[in-house]
Amino acid sequence: MKQAKTGWQLHPQLAADSHPLAAFALSELRLIDDANYPWLVLVPRVAGAAELTDLQGPQRHQLVDEIDHAAHVLRAVFRPRKLNVAALGNIVPQLHVHVIARFEDDPAWPAPVWGRVAARPYTPEQLVERIARLQEALRG
Repeated sequence: MKQAKTGWQLHPQLAADSHPLAAFALSELRLIDDANYPWLVLVPRVAGAAELTDLQGPQRHQLVDEIDHAAHVLRAVFRPRKLNVAALGNIVPQLHVHVIARFEDDPAWPAPVWGRVAARPYTPEQLVERIARLQEALRG
């Protein structure tokens, strides 16, 4: 579990379900371990934040900018039919925002991804390739 000077810690469930991808100014950007979908999650490093309303105005604006950046990366790399952006937090109370690239042939289309099909973890080779592609796009 990661802890910063601010007392922020990554929720253990998010740590278990995802892989580190990048550190934005406000958020940790992580890749969800489900090869069914290109699926990113942003987790603001703000101790105690459970809702968007727990962020101060400048932090909310920064988070929106970071969501936008993640969404643009997914669009550039995968050319999805649709992007799903959601902050649910019903199971993991820590504020986190999902950005998911969706395709008409994905296993859950057109329904939400939650609870439709079992997660399909990346193989080690798939994970290395996916992270490399996304990190390259993040630098570009």
